[in-house]
Amino acid sequence: MVNRTLSLVRYILVTLPALIVWHGPRRGVSAVYRGVLWCLRWVWSGICAQGRLIKASPFAFYRAMARRREWLVERLEYAHTESAKWRACWTAIKLPYNGLRAVGLNPQAAIGLLIAGGTVGGGVAINETVFAEKSFSRGDPGHYEAPSDLPTTYSEESNTLRIDLGNTSVKLIEITDISLGSIFTGSALPSGESTVVSIGGNPSASGFTGTRLEVGHLIFEKSRCKKLTLDDIQTHTLIVEGNASDGMSLSPGPGSLMSHRMRAVSGGFQQAAEMRTQGGSYDRLWVQSPVSGVNGRVEKLVLRNLYTSGGECLIKRVTAGTIEIRLNEIGYSSGGFSTKEFVISPTVTAANIILTDNVEVTIVEPSPS
Repeated sequence: MVNRTLSLVRYILVTLPALIVWHGPRRGVSAVYRGVLWCLRWVWSGICAQGRLIKASPFAFYRAMARRREWLVERLEYAHTESAKWRACWTAIKLPYNGLRAVGLNPQAAIGLLIAGGTVGGGVAINETVFAEKSFSRGDPGHYEAPSDLPTTYSEESNTLRIDLGNTSVKLIEITDISLGSIFTGSALPSGESTVVSIGGNPSASGFTGTRLEVGHLIFEKSRCKKLTLDDIQTHTLIVEGNASDGMSLSPGPGSLMSHRMRAVSGGFQQAAEMRTQGGSYDRLWVQSPVSGVNGRVEKLVLRNLYTSGGECLIKRVTAGTIEIRLNEIGYSSGGFSTKEFVISPTVTAANIILTDNVEVTIVEPSPS
């Protein structure tokens, strides 16, 4: 039966087009019609033969089906074996990259090392990548003027990750999986600072016109803060969900759709693509708009899995389309629930406010490790 079916497929794909070409369209269609009837009779006769075989000898029919089963299983096993060989080959190809990731290099550094190693000698490759200039993508601390990946200034004595936003808008700034403040042994906040995370614009001062941070979508989630404060924020949608804190005061105010519109940050061809960093330990994270009268502009700002100790997390002077504060742990078990470690002040206003599943629980500040 399998052979008959394969023959029918070959007839339809090969013979019928040849008949049409050979006899011309009119006679070809007639030949095709007769050929299809013949094939259908042929297949039907095969089905009837199988029926007669079942009637005459069920055991013979079973043996025939078993042969077809073995034919199918052999091809499936062959396909599975080939697939396993290709998987093993791909795993071997990825082994150098996975090895570099396992020793702590981020994806960009691992790829850079492999590319350099493929074009120059091993010693030179290490010299040009591991000991290359400091960069944001590799997780080096320093003062970065967005969207540059290289620091404007860098000091071995400073471990602050600072990003200044000015005239060039950035499509994405993503900072994930970092440790901040005194969370690791031997670190402390810079002298005179009380915030371990500071995000937002700068207030007006003598000779300085105040600035704000304009964001299409700001996400602050899955992070650990001694205290988290939101202040002087205007946003279309504010989502505060699933946060646990050792005392909270959530008092956002209503805003109109006119002044709290949906917002996106564009920049056309001149807009910078992205700034990403993953992993690293710093004494402080600081994202600001330090140019007088020029608001920093980011389409999407993602701060995820920031593990901090020793200072406050502050988000202030922000104008946004959507702000999400989700699944964070806040507190340091100082005065119980009477002291408020998670604060959204009345100066935070939004056209749409969603506060859900935020709970007060006792939280102890983590010890340095």
